[in-house]
Amino acid sequence: MSGKLWDGRFGEATDRNVERFTASVKTDSRLYAHDIAGSIAHCKMLARQAIISGEEAALLIKGLQSIKEEIAGGEFEFDEAAEDVHMNIECRLALHVGDVAKKLHTARSRNDQVALDTRMWLRDESEEILRCLRILRRELVGLSKKHIDVVMPGYTHMQRAQPVLLSHYFMAYYEMFKRDTARFREGLVRINVLPLGSAALAGTTFPIDMGYTAELLGFPEVVANSLDAVSDRDFVIEFLSASSICMVHMSRLSEELIYWSSAEFAFVEMPDSFSTGSSIMPQKKNPDVCELVRGKTGRVFGSLMASLTMMKSLPLAYNRDMQEDKDALFDAVDTLRACLAIYGKLLPKLRINSGRMRDAAEHGFANATDLADYLVTRGVGFRDAHHAVGKAVGYALEKKKELHDLALEELRVFSPLIDQDVFDVLSFSSVINRRRSTGGTATKNVLEAISAAEAELEQENCESK
Repeated sequence: MSGKLWDGRFGEATDRNVERFTASVKTDSRLYAHDIAGSIAHCKMLARQAIISGEEAALLIKGLQSIKEEIAGGEFEFDEAAEDVHMNIECRLALHVGDVAKKLHTARSRNDQVALDTRMWLRDESEEILRCLRILRRELVGLSKKHIDVVMPGYTHMQRAQPVLLSHYFMAYYEMFKRDTARFREGLVRINVLPLGSAALAGTTFPIDMGYTAELLGFPEVVANSLDAVSDRDFVIEFLSASSICMVHMSRLSEELIYWSSAEFAFVEMPDSFSTGSSIMPQKKNPDVCELVRGKTGRVFGSLMASLTMMKSLPLAYNRDMQEDKDALFDAVDTLRACLAIYGKLLPKLRINSGRMRDAAEHGFANATDLADYLVTRGVGFRDAHHAVGKAVGYALEKKKELHDLALEELRVFSPLIDQDVFDVLSFSSVINRRRSTGGTATKNVLEAISAAEAELEQENCESK
């Protein structure tokens, strides 16, 4: 390249080391399609407002479309000396259409241009992430429906607590990913605002029509303040925050599957096609996919922290620090999409060891609270009932029995109010199905939750078409 588009002010050429240091094109070249779409809309607006002629706009648009085809076909070589994707395309445009290319940048700056490109790109990526979340939630619902009769121990402090349906467990993750879906949708509202026309920071003297540009590019809203428009990366930070929370949920699910698939638990078995082996131990079958998802969570957290740190002390308006937003954003998007996609394929292949789960649920006094509740229904205060059942658990431990294995006479030692009907209360079918409070693990509740989730997913599918 013979000179910079901005070199009129400078008396000497840019040092090659500075060119390499400041160039962002290796990162932001992936914005090319959105950059070109924004430039085409800008040309149409300029012509409509008689800022450039219709013939000039047509020539510019034809050149931009040709460049898009070149890049898509791998025929375009990006040049670090041109700094970024915007200037690479503009320089190439001059070779296609001549001096009229110099009119493309009328009434805009790279400051509002990059803000536009990032918003357009992130809008598309958010829609893809919402699609991946829909698939993942659908698979969780499918597993819940398929294994509705499977009982497992629920845990607190990693100790067996009370029995729950496996379906209830999976539907808990459905709720987490449903909240993630809401966060990404709400973030889209703030992403979907047009900044183009704010120029460098103060707006432009040309009689532009930002509403028309917004209509062409599918933006329902236009920025209210030009200073804010070019210096705002809240929408990036908000997206990264939603991504980080989503990765927390992915990591928690990964952790569950990792220990559930261990020999000590043996609740599930990973499909061979989603597992790896050991280079030295022939017997090993490792849950590497889950471990990598758990590990990649830190990368997304890092992107959020990098973006917050980058923006925390920047004065208005645009500062070159903000060039660093894209490395973090692109990596987080790629990571999250990959994790969501692979779990959408792994979950339906997961093999459930229902017998092992039920056996674990039936040991460890998981029905102790139900015995306490039983005493409460007979007029015993809960704290007294809790104390009596604690004594019964201690006795059962000595006898190496579960509460439901004790004879009625043994149980009555701890309260004379215990009667034969206690064994119905202590059965695991009863323990599950008596928990009918809103959100409880009763089969009826879980089936209703599954039905509601199916309706939600169907509605979302219709809206996405």
